[in-house]
Amino acid sequence: MRSKPSIEAVAREAGVSIATVSRVLNGTKPVSAATRERVEAAVSALDYRVNPFGRSLSTGQSRILLMLMPDFANPYYAEIVRGAAAVSRQAGYTLLPADLEAWTGTADASLPTLLGSLSDGVINLVPMSDQAARREAANGKPWVNCSEFMPGSDVPYVSIDHRQAATDAVQYLINKGHRRIGFITSDERFLYARQRREGYDAALLRAGLAPAPELVCVTGDNSYAAGSQAAASLLAVVDPPSAVFAVSDTLAIGAIKCFSKAGRRVPHDVAVMGFDDVPIADIFEPGLTTVAQPMVELGAAAAEMLLALLDGQRPAPRILQHRLVLRESV
Repeated sequence: MRSKPSIEAVAREAGVSIATVSRVLNGTKPVSAATRERVEAAVSALDYRVNPFGRSLSTGQSRILLMLMPDFANPYYAEIVRGAAAVSRQAGYTLLPADLEAWTGTADASLPTLLGSLSDGVINLVPMSDQAARREAANGKPWVNCSEFMPGSDVPYVSIDHRQAATDAVQYLINKGHRRIGFITSDERFLYARQRREGYDAALLRAGLAPAPELVCVTGDNSYAAGSQAAASLLAVVDPPSAVFAVSDTLAIGAIKCFSKAGRRVPHDVAVMGFDDVPIADIFEPGLTTVAQPMVELGAAAAEMLLALLDGQRPAPRILQHRLVLRESV
């Protein structure tokens, strides 16, 4: 098997020192155009590839940003990763997503190993119930929160106003004449889930409607199956809702599937509104009316804030705008 060329071989081929090759590859110090051309020609001729771990040891930087995610399967997070990856790539960094859906109990024992890996900083999207321990495990790495954050914390974050967004969604349903509005929520360890429930309650109370406990379903996750099961529970209520607001598009689509199987037409018999505006919301039938989050922009902003931290800056928290997207489900 052919051995991989070394940086020493590149230096010999180019007729320069190893330090000069390193300067060209890492851009740490300027070199003459002629020298750069010789080094680049040697790299091409030998098909040399930089060893990122070796570079990390020599420079103290891995050029890797770690993104902690609660669920790879949720398309909402995929869009955030897309935005963060684009910004990271433009800055010469690699984004490394890590799925922490099952990081509870004994699994947390392995978390310090993950956070202490060769990464320069962390973008966090997981619940903040144990933020202090996770940040401690990160061993002082720059840390930015995206969507999830601790109010009053000194950790930079980017999010939307989840409470106001939910209020706007429920108010729209009320304006359409609905008075019995069901609510399907996910894991209330998440700040977004708690704030969206507060927005749901606030809109009802402002309209003089008392929140009905039997119309609130807490699923524990954001899967299509969970949304379907929650909808079945709402259909079993003595006086079922005429509209349902779900805290994610996946839950809303699962609910629509259940209603359809039960012979309930959406929106004629029951209206359904989601949250996020993931790509499937537009192509699903009926098209899902939803609260659009700027998902790609959230990821991009989080990456920009983390890069600013790495540059010694102190970015201020950012709240991005949401909007209602009206389709056929309401």
